[in-house]
Amino acid sequence: MMLKKLLLIASIALTSSGLLSSSYAQTAKEQFFPVLPYRSGAYAPNGIPWANGYVDYLKLINARDKGINGITIAFEECDTAYDTARGVECYERLKGKGTAGGSIFQPLSTGITFALTEKAPSDKNSLITSGYGRSESSDGGVFKWNFPLLGTYWAAADIIMQHITKLEGGKLTGKKIALVYHDSPYGKEPIPLLQERSKIQGFDLSLLPVTAPGIEQKSTWLQVRQSRPDYVLLWGWGVMNSAALKEAVNTGYPREKMYGVWWSAAEPDVKDLGDLAKGYNGLVATGELGTLLGDVTKYVHDTKNASGPADEIGTALYNRGLVSAALAVEGVRRAQERFGKGKVMTGEQIRWGLENLSLDDKKLKALKLSSLINPISTSCFDHEGSRFAKIHTWDGKKWHVVTNWIEADSSIIKPLVKTFADKYATEKKLTRRTSEDCQS
Repeated sequence: MMLKKLLLIASIALTSSGLLSSSYAQTAKEQFFPVLPYRSGAYAPNGIPWANGYVDYLKLINARDKGINGITIAFEECDTAYDTARGVECYERLKGKGTAGGSIFQPLSTGITFALTEKAPSDKNSLITSGYGRSESSDGGVFKWNFPLLGTYWAAADIIMQHITKLEGGKLTGKKIALVYHDSPYGKEPIPLLQERSKIQGFDLSLLPVTAPGIEQKSTWLQVRQSRPDYVLLWGWGVMNSAALKEAVNTGYPREKMYGVWWSAAEPDVKDLGDLAKGYNGLVATGELGTLLGDVTKYVHDTKNASGPADEIGTALYNRGLVSAALAVEGVRRAQERFGKGKVMTGEQIRWGLENLSLDDKKLKALKLSSLINPISTSCFDHEGSRFAKIHTWDGKKWHVVTNWIEADSSIIKPLVKTFADKYATEKKLTRRTSEDCQS
């Protein structure tokens, strides 16, 4: 009896100090997913549908599948307002809530990604930066904890340039290409790829930065009017995109000659402009919801558990958020295949799962994701896994996909990745991973 009493006293003391909290959460069978969206600030109109799609998918997995092999998903949001300092604060607030030690963070900001790349390794937190972040982080030999799944900004710029090259009969010699970009790490990301293609293809590249948030662009479009580029690439976000299209109208620049990255070609960018944006083109990195639409409706919206309005389902940014959540879920599921189904995964185990994703057509169909994304397969040295997108065009009322899937040209991108990753490793005094480390 005395021994039991002493053990009970010790247990109470440990619990009050927080030392048993991890053990308790393990018993609760919950996998924690931190969520770093922005539902406030200048970029909220674009950030909200992404966040709703992301959270709705986590809710779907809990409601339809009873979690990941029986492990319930717990999540908490921290609004970054697309501010780097605030994003780091959110990270610090949530990073300790992964009860098994380590979680998956999706910063939804290249600036926040740059900051967290320095912090994530020591905390054993993986960073999924699907469609944004550091392009060279696709090199898992240097960036062990970064996963720019489904495509980087170098892939995006390359796909746009492939499409334009095809329109011009295979040659761009002597053509003028202008990049109107958000003057931030995000907007600057495609520049190395475009400069490389400029050398190879012989086109003239002009760089036109726009100060955030991008409402005022008159001086930028005065330069466009003066130089009359053959094509304008738009690397904006939020209000900057609609402002650019309005200025294009005012200066008489044809929207048919404009191509936006996937963050500049969604419904919030064009719906209020209607016919003024007609002919504008952009990238879309996801397909249609397909049969998953019924599940989202049945298990999330019909149960009054949705994060946003029903008419948001299937839009470009909602789909993108949903896919981002699916990638995180499948990273945990893959980890369970090796380390134990029905168990809460640690940060190291989750990282292994993301590094060994193998979602072929069969698996994607089983997950009802085959109409949304292409197969993706990652490895120790390829943390991107897949590099495809389509071009869609705004008709004044809705988007129409006008191409098949286009794959980024690895022969151009891989040397850039190696050069920039090696530079980063030298600056940070990092050693490339060994084959032994890849098995861990």
